[in-house]
Amino acid sequence: MTVTSEARADEFARQADPYRRELLAHCYRMLGSLHDAEDTVQETYLRAWRGYDGFEGRSSLRTWLYTIATRACLRALETRGRRALPSGLAGPGGDPDAALEPPLTDVPWLEPFPDTLADPLAGDPAAIAVGRESTRLALIAALQYLPARQRAVLILRDVLRWRAAEVARLLDTTTTAVNSALRRARAQLAELNVDGVDAAPSDARQRDLLDRYVAAFEHADIDGLVRLLARDAVLEMPPHATWFRGAETIGRFLAPRLRAPGGMLALPTRANGQPAHAMYKRGPDGVHRAHGLVVLTMAGARIDRLTVFLDPEVVRAFGLPAVRAGGATR
Repeated sequence: MTVTSEARADEFARQADPYRRELLAHCYRMLGSLHDAEDTVQETYLRAWRGYDGFEGRSSLRTWLYTIATRACLRALETRGRRALPSGLAGPGGDPDAALEPPLTDVPWLEPFPDTLADPLAGDPAAIAVGRESTRLALIAALQYLPARQRAVLILRDVLRWRAAEVARLLDTTTTAVNSALRRARAQLAELNVDGVDAAPSDARQRDLLDRYVAAFEHADIDGLVRLLARDAVLEMPPHATWFRGAETIGRFLAPRLRAPGGMLALPTRANGQPAHAMYKRGPDGVHRAHGLVVLTMAGARIDRLTVFLDPEVVRAFGLPAVRAGGATR
């Protein structure tokens, strides 16, 4: 590599790297998968580097990168089905005492997204709030129902606040078509009642509710867990298609799986702008190993939904340890 090309590479990295996190969050909103989003961002930067010499500055570098990333997402969605959660596939399970059916490995499940990857490096509180709000699990799941171009229009217009003319140029269409797609996308989200899950408690109440939940979880206190759940709370556990509705039903399901204090440990974190925790299950050797990740949706003073991603790889994707020391911590 010549000195000139090295300098050009350094210049590209210096100017483009600050946008990597927000592009990752953008691709996640489009694709519903952290892994797919990471691959698409890599593709975006490779394409941008190859075309950097031809970048003439007619738009900002940020807009140019978003254009490349969005088009890459649209190409990816041409060959991929929507990513789902169990509650989006069929009705709730009827018997919490029955054995779980085997996991469905051929379903493209929705994946959680670490808040740390959505937060901009600059740490602007308003930007962090927007980033977390726009990656809520309920919203990402709802976006999966939209056709790919409608999804892109909604994200670009309502999340990124692009002008209709800018979106039209990206999609090679008209502003009339963009506005029409936006109306249809908003109408479909309204039918899915995404806004109905927004009654989250304050940060202080969230922390208190999460503390009480973790204490009950680690001490296998089923009655305590049930008291923290909303009456119609939902428990779903991808990659298992079975899911349950109702606090008492969830308690019956969890009782034989949380048998004794210290059998499961929790490590609090945040995912999709929501409280979450990694689960560590004690093995026969007494070691607590990563078991999965739980994302909690809170409404008022209760937990409305437990989305349990039963995959140790998810824990590692959040940068959390594979092994946790200690017994019940609370």
